[in-house]
Amino acid sequence: MKVLLSGYNGYMGQVLAKMIKQDSELELVCGVDKNLNCEGDLVKCYSTFKEVSMDVDIVVDFSHHSLTKELIDFGIKNNIPLIIATTGQTEEEKNIIIEASKKIPVFYAANYSIGIAVLIKEAKNIVKAFPNADIEIVETHHNRKIDAPSGTALKIADGLKEVRNDANFVFGRNGNKKREKNDIGISAIRLGNVVGIHEVLISTEHECISIKHEAYDRGLFAEGAINAIKFIKGKSAKLYSMNDMLDV
Repeated sequence: MKVLLSGYNGYMGQVLAKMIKQDSELELVCGVDKNLNCEGDLVKCYSTFKEVSMDVDIVVDFSHHSLTKELIDFGIKNNIPLIIATTGQTEEEKNIIIEASKKIPVFYAANYSIGIAVLIKEAKNIVKAFPNADIEIVETHHNRKIDAPSGTALKIADGLKEVRNDANFVFGRNGNKKREKNDIGISAIRLGNVVGIHEVLISTEHECISIKHEAYDRGLFAEGAINAIKFIKGKSAKLYSMNDMLDV
């Protein structure tokens, strides 16, 4: 498969590019990045999707959510699948992605870690077993991360809301207000060079269960994206997620 990598010159873009080049089933044919610092690189780089003149079979996006419309327009125009690994989309941008999936295959995940998919599944089972428990989500990332809370924390919260239908999300508690029964608290910590830690705490008056996932290396997200590329090959138009790929 011929791959176009959006966000090619970013940290994750470079990690993924290296893995793609080592995979015999994939060919990295070009990249899109506003930073055209590609001297000495054998891969052709473009600053925008409108400039792309090469044939590609799929686009993997590790850029910025502000490029969502440009990315979607390119995918629909060329009738090719999209792997979206960028987080922080606005509601409008999420709707653009959903509408696009009616025309082309779109794999969209806030986190490409298999471990996170398993965490969400198990956390939902625990919440089912403790319907009156308090729920808090705490996420920690490096000090360069822009969006807060993380897309993964929001994905976890959305998963738990499927079980706790009347839940209300409370972001970064402050002030003088007691916790409401159906709150799901979501807190963000930014420090150092932490790749990513997500913890769900589920507590009753008598006990607390904590389930945590910690990423040691960003390569796991690139690995997940490669699995998604191979999964979506030949698929029909639909919005796909980690649950579809892992059948969890």
